Amino acid sequence: MNDSLILHHYDGSPYAEKIRLMFGLTDAHWYSVLCPVQPPRPSLDPLTGGYRRIPVAQVGADIFCDTALIAGELATRLSCPALDPTQVDARAAALMDNAENKAFFAAIGAVPPLRLLGTMLRLFGPIGAVRFIKDRASLMKGATVRAPQGEKAKAVIDALLADLEARLEAQPWIGGDAASVADFATFHPLWLHVSCNRRPLEAGPRVKDWYQRVGQIGHGHREEITQEKAFEAARTADPRPLPESMADTPVAIGTPVEVAPSDYGKEPVSGTLAAATEDRIVLARDTAKFGVLHVHFPRAGYSLTAK
Repeated sequence: MNDSLILHHYDGSPYAEKIRLMFGLTDAHWYSVLCPVQPPRPSLDPLTGGYRRIPVAQVGADIFCDTALIAGELATRLSCPALDPTQVDARAAALMDNAENKAFFAAIGAVPPLRLLGTMLRLFGPIGAVRFIKDRASLMKGATVRAPQGEKAKAVIDALLADLEARLEAQPWIGGDAASVADFATFHPLWLHVSCNRRPLEAGPRVKDWYQRVGQIGHGHREEITQEKAFEAARTADPRPLPESMADTPVAIGTPVEVAPSDYGKEPVSGTLAAATEDRIVLARDTAKFGVLHVHFPRAGYSLTAK
């Protein structure tokens, strides 16, 4: 299992749905470790060093954070360039950016409050719903983004749907004639909105057809494993060779550092800077339980600071 791909996630995670659909597109076999909806996550925290977001991918002693980075890894690993976010055209990239930023934060705010409360009570029960709300408030503490509410949030979702309807007028998929990462990145905030709203998507005919087709792609071949299996894969593997670092890294290689998202969920991960490329940061974490782990982050959207 040392070379197998393991996804740490929970079923209701919209960003995890983005990655699960990539497995579906490639008909891939993958291993699933289900995590709690909110921290603490005992099956994941020891591997990442406390990274707050979901999902996280694992291959042996290499841990990959953020779906943009995971998508690039899958594009290479599964020999599917359509999954590489850097390969989409400018208009598709703009749709992706809108979906994963403004629309993502509007997806829940656009749901009527009482219906949203009913969804949380169905999913978590009264005590769990209170804990979930407190956790998500903590997640946004110190955030540089704000989630719109009510009519403002609905206007953001409606604008995305209008742009998407226009994009699909000339082609069946956002990126052209075949499904790609652009479809999954745009789909998952709408999937979150529909899940929370418990109503069909209110959109034009092309978007409705597209939404159904994306959902039918499925998740490939998923196999559940225990956290002990994932831990064993980390413990019995060595990290893969490091990429060549930039000549002028922002912090010297070998320096103790912290890496954290720049926008929200800013809990830092500590380690030693092992590599820094144009698009990636790799932290080495020397752990008593697993030995050395390499934790990978994208450069974009993350801060890197010396301790």
